[in-house]
Amino acid sequence: MENVNESTSVRVLCPKLVLDKNEPGLQWLIGSPFFPPHTVVSAVRCIHTDSSSPDYRRESEELRTLLLKGFEVIGALVVANSGDGMSAAGEAIAAARRLRKLLRRENGKKLDSRQVIGGVADCRGGDIQFFVSKSESLTSFEAVNVLYDGHPEKYVWERGCLLRCELPFKLPIYYPANKPKDSEKMFRHATEAVIAKFKDPKAAYLVEALSKTSAEVPQPVILRGVDLDFDTDLSNVKLAGESAQDSEAGLLSCSHFCLESKKSARVYSVEHADRIQVSILLNSSDKSEKSTAPVAEYFPALEEAKVLVVDFKLEVLCYSAKGLPLKHAVSKLLIPGLIDQFNLVGNTVLPNLLAQHPQLHPYHFSPPGVLHPITVVYELNYGETEMKQVEVRKSLHLRLGLPFDRPLLRIANALDISTSRDVVRSDAKWKGSSLLKDVHVGIPSSGVSGGSVSLVQGSYEYYHYLQDAFNDSGWGCAYRSLQTIISWFRLQHYTSVQVPSHREIQQALVEIGDKDPSFIGSHEWIGAIELSFVLYKLLGVSCKVMNVRSGAELPEKCRELALHFETQGTPIMIGGGVLAYTLLGVDYNEASGDCAFLILDPHYTGSDEHKKIVNGGWCGWKKAVDSKGKSFFLHDKFYNLLLPQRRNMV
Repeated sequence: MENVNESTSVRVLCPKLVLDKNEPGLQWLIGSPFFPPHTVVSAVRCIHTDSSSPDYRRESEELRTLLLKGFEVIGALVVANSGDGMSAAGEAIAAARRLRKLLRRENGKKLDSRQVIGGVADCRGGDIQFFVSKSESLTSFEAVNVLYDGHPEKYVWERGCLLRCELPFKLPIYYPANKPKDSEKMFRHATEAVIAKFKDPKAAYLVEALSKTSAEVPQPVILRGVDLDFDTDLSNVKLAGESAQDSEAGLLSCSHFCLESKKSARVYSVEHADRIQVSILLNSSDKSEKSTAPVAEYFPALEEAKVLVVDFKLEVLCYSAKGLPLKHAVSKLLIPGLIDQFNLVGNTVLPNLLAQHPQLHPYHFSPPGVLHPITVVYELNYGETEMKQVEVRKSLHLRLGLPFDRPLLRIANALDISTSRDVVRSDAKWKGSSLLKDVHVGIPSSGVSGGSVSLVQGSYEYYHYLQDAFNDSGWGCAYRSLQTIISWFRLQHYTSVQVPSHREIQQALVEIGDKDPSFIGSHEWIGAIELSFVLYKLLGVSCKVMNVRSGAELPEKCRELALHFETQGTPIMIGGGVLAYTLLGVDYNEASGDCAFLILDPHYTGSDEHKKIVNGGWCGWKKAVDSKGKSFFLHDKFYNLLLPQRRNMV
């Protein structure tokens, strides 16, 4: 759809490491009809096989739901020996074309005229070779160069936006009381009627932007079903320019609802993408040339009938080029997405039609390393810890190449696309909390020349002295560090346990027998060992404890600390003498030994102002010995470092 020269190169937007995993099996390459034909946005693993080949039916069923409309399979990647590149590429291309036919619901007679990519990774390591097949009618294909894009998020979200449609409804099914098996046939007829309603010429589609800034948001528009175009292929649709807007609703493009103020935004991500809401309205009455009285018709049942009601909660998310006309965005993306999701839910309900219906609900996620959102339909009859749900999430982690030691696809991780929000929002505070979040973001560099920075992964809240009108100055620094650590586990959705107060921390230590009852309400210090006890009791989190005899030895532990942040990513508590700090990262030059520690200081007693905290050095890089020869860590004190470990869970 873009006017680009079909050069002999493949543009890869997803991180190189995602593709370059020398594991056996097949990975599907994902692109978009809105990008040049050789643009790879992501790669997802083929996880269903039949003997030695992919189970194409199961793969197509899952990918049809997982991938947003606006993204599609454009190729496949295989791992092979270095000498088998051409034959392996041919197998990858053939597999991709077969899957594409199932996804597009094409019969076997029609040839795929789209260009398809075949990637081959050498099983002994090294670069990936890419080949392109320009048409299914051509048996030959050519090797092409590869270009890894340095700004993939900008590439995706500068060009595109999100369309959302939520459609909850109840579907009544009537069937003869003495023929319960007929309920399945009646259900199929009812679902066919619903699908026809989605494309009804009398239907109307209310299109509006999701935003609170009413001064900038354009007025909603209404598209009529009769004006939609279900026949034109997306590849033949001409994209409108940013300034080319027509007054007629059917000729407006999605960019009409993409706010001008966001064009200069520096942050490109799913969370900051333009969002367009589409609501479906059904018009049951027609305009008549002459006035007529309303008529009610009665069709009595010929025999005793029963009724059952099936609940549907559809929520579809689509990706569209900003220049795509709205009528094509609705007819070629949104409605096909609704139909696919409706069919999925219907096919899941059908085997249990006369029993308890599964409670199905779609959720959208933006997992790390994946440039585009994904959609997953979860069954809610049981809790998230029920083994069936755990296995579903494990298979999704496997498909997307996500780690198995952290919850990334739980309901709490889902994107909240439905709520209106300010275009420019502050990321300093967490929704539902007045505490500052992620205060280390944007601070000056450490000053370590040629160092490698390893940081905390994810978000946390900053807890420090005197918060919540509680005076713990002089004794509560370790308590505050523990609260920051627990906030990290909450924000990463490992737990729903509230961040405990000082008294609740003391109560936990008394309950496990570590302290006497008189400890509750006291001003006694606690250290790394006590923190580990509380984390295990409240969250089930285990910890490693690192001991150093002197603050002068801490730089020797930088390599080990860097490994912790790269593999575990949790905040670390440092306790020495009567002081405790929270460690958020290290900057370490392995060759020179120069290093710096990113310290979050709980001894701060001021107001929660980010600038004041950073300028005052309460969150910043600290060298073991600064330029004036002053040591940050005391040489005559013993230090314990508490390294919380992630729980292995999905």
